[in-house]
Amino acid sequence: MSDPLLPLLLAVPVVVLACQAGGRAVRLLGQPPVIGEILAGILLGPSLLGWLAPGVQHHLFPTSVLPITSAMGNLGLLAFLFLIGLELDLRSLGTTRGAVAAVSLSGVLLPMALGAGLASARYPHFAPPGVGRLPFTLFVAVALSITAFPVLARILADRGLENTRLGAFALACAATDDALAWCLLTAVVALSTSGSVLSALTTLALTAAFAAGLTLLRPVLHALLKRAGRTSDDLVLVLLLAGLCLSAYTTDQIGVHPAFGAFLFGAAAPRGLPAIERSAARIRAVVLPLLLPLFFVDTGLHTDFSSLPAGQWGWGAAILAVAVIGKWGGAAGAARLTGSDWRWSAAVGTLMNCRGLTELVVLGIGLQIGVITEQLFTLLVIMTVITTAATAPVLKRVTGDDPRMTPPNPAADPQRDTARGIAG
Repeated sequence: MSDPLLPLLLAVPVVVLACQAGGRAVRLLGQPPVIGEILAGILLGPSLLGWLAPGVQHHLFPTSVLPITSAMGNLGLLAFLFLIGLELDLRSLGTTRGAVAAVSLSGVLLPMALGAGLASARYPHFAPPGVGRLPFTLFVAVALSITAFPVLARILADRGLENTRLGAFALACAATDDALAWCLLTAVVALSTSGSVLSALTTLALTAAFAAGLTLLRPVLHALLKRAGRTSDDLVLVLLLAGLCLSAYTTDQIGVHPAFGAFLFGAAAPRGLPAIERSAARIRAVVLPLLLPLFFVDTGLHTDFSSLPAGQWGWGAAILAVAVIGKWGGAAGAARLTGSDWRWSAAVGTLMNCRGLTELVVLGIGLQIGVITEQLFTLLVIMTVITTAATAPVLKRVTGDDPRMTPPNPAADPQRDTARGIAG
C-alpha cells in the first residue's frame, strides 16, 4: 500500500503556489486576491486542467489524497469562519441603525423572493433526486441573498474607504446581512437534514440554545483567556483553536453544519484583549495562505464547466440576473427610500452585491448536504465570481469624484493593505 503522505507533499505546494500566483495576478487588475484564488482552484479542476491534461490532474490529485486535502481545506474553512465571527460587531451601527436595518432586510428579502421564484420554477430540473421542493427552494433563495463581509471590507480598504461614511455604512449593512443570512441558512440546513418540520424546529432550538450558552459564557471566556494571556500567547492560541473545533463538533452533533459552530464561537469570543488579537493574527497568517487554498481546490474539483449542457447556460444567465437585480435593487432601493440620493444608493447597492468567499462557503455547504446538484453548484459559482469581480470597477464608476465616497487622504497608506486581512 502506497504512502498517502507522498501525493500530499506534491498536491499542497501546487495548490498553495497556484493560489498565490492567481491572487497576485488579479491584484494587478484591481481585484481582491480572493478572485484569483477562486479562479486558480477552478482551473486546477476538471474545467481546465482535467480537460486539457487529465493524467496530470490525476497525478496531482489522486483519489487517495482528496479526502485529506478536503479535510485540511475544511479545517481552514472553520478557522476562517471563526475569524469572520470575531470581526463582526453589530454594536457599532450608531445613529444609522434604522437605515442599516432597512438596507440589510431589503437586500436579503428581495433576492430571496426572486430566487425562490426561480428555484421553484426549475425545481424538477436542478434539484437532486429525493430533495424536497421546500428545502431546495429555500437554499437557493438564501444563496442568492449573500453579501461577503470580508471581501467587501478588503475592497473598501484597498480604495481607502473603510473609514468613510460610505464604508462604515456598507460594512454595518454587510455585517447585519451576514448575521441574517447565517440564521436563515441554519434553518434551511436544519430542514434539509432533519427530514421533518418538527425535527428541524428541534435542531434550531438546540442551535439557539448553544448560541445563547456561548453568549452567557462570554465573561468566563474573557476571564479565562485574559489569565491565559498573562502566561503565554501559545496557550491563548491553543484555547481558541480548541474552542472553535469543539463548537464546530457540537453543532455537527446537533444536526447543523460544523461551520456554524466555528462562526458562533468567533462571534462569542471576547474582543479587546491583545492576546486574542495576536492569536487571531497567527491563525490568519496560517489559514489564509496555506489551508484555505485547499478549500478553493476542493470547490474547483466540483466545478466543471464542460459538464454543463448548452441549455443550462441560459439559466446561468437567469441566475446571474436574478442575483444582481435582487441584491442591488433591494439594497439601493431601500437606501433611496430612507433619504439617500441615487449616487449614494447605487454605491451601497453595488457594495452589497459583492459575494466572494462567503458565497462559496454557503454553496459548499449546500453541495455537502446534497440539496443542490454539481451542475447548479457550477452555475452559482460562476455567478459568485462575476458579481465579486464586478464590484470594484462598478463602484469606481458609480462614485466618481463624489467627496462623500472618496478617501479623505488619497496618499498611499502603508497600513491599508493589512487593515482587513481576512479577505486575502
